[in-house]
Amino acid sequence: MRSLSLARPGEALDILCLGAHSDDIEIGLGGTILSLIEARIELRVSWCVFSAIGPRAAEAEASASAFLAGATGYRLELGEFEDALFPTQSRAIKEWMINIRGRASPDVIFTHARHDAHQDHREVSALTWNVFRDHLVYEYEIPKWDGDLGRPNAYFPITRPVLERKMTLLREHFGTQRSKDWFDDETFQALARIRGMECRAPDRYAEAFVARKMLLSCDAGPRPRG
Repeated sequence: MRSLSLARPGEALDILCLGAHSDDIEIGLGGTILSLIEARIELRVSWCVFSAIGPRAAEAEASASAFLAGATGYRLELGEFEDALFPTQSRAIKEWMINIRGRASPDVIFTHARHDAHQDHREVSALTWNVFRDHLVYEYEIPKWDGDLGRPNAYFPITRPVLERKMTLLREHFGTQRSKDWFDDETFQALARIRGMECRAPDRYAEAFVARKMLLSCDAGPRPRG
């Protein structure tokens, strides 16, 4: 299958990552971020977590720093919206997101999946499409008890070392989550293997996304004079 490159080595790429909670971005696209940096993309990242309070704020800060080591630059923004109650805080969350829009000029936005079973995730996804209307948006997935994994249509193959690095960083930086029965290497590896199988990833693993709108073009470069 022919692939479409987000950027080539040496090229600049600005991405906006939106996560409801402190570990969402890392779980959903941690391998993609690590791969872009490893590929020597000049990656500039706006990393925004909507609910990061107390210990979870410290986890978000340390984890973002680790995942983005080697990036050209990044800006971390942490909100204090109340976990599990995002629909009741929609107006304030939208205002916060509008402020983010005023400071960011992303080539690509990563946000939660529209049909995610978690109410906080769905709210962030809905507001992403409401606030950002002229951007390429990829929706990422979070495995959970609800069994809400969808049918992605975009894949980013990752290598085994990148997957190992992602899982190591998740273990190291999210002590508050380790008691959850799904938060372990087996879950993350299993999902990456399934998505790798679906796209025939060279190294067997991948992260998957939903791209609801994509603009295709043929860029022929500057026209000759005369």
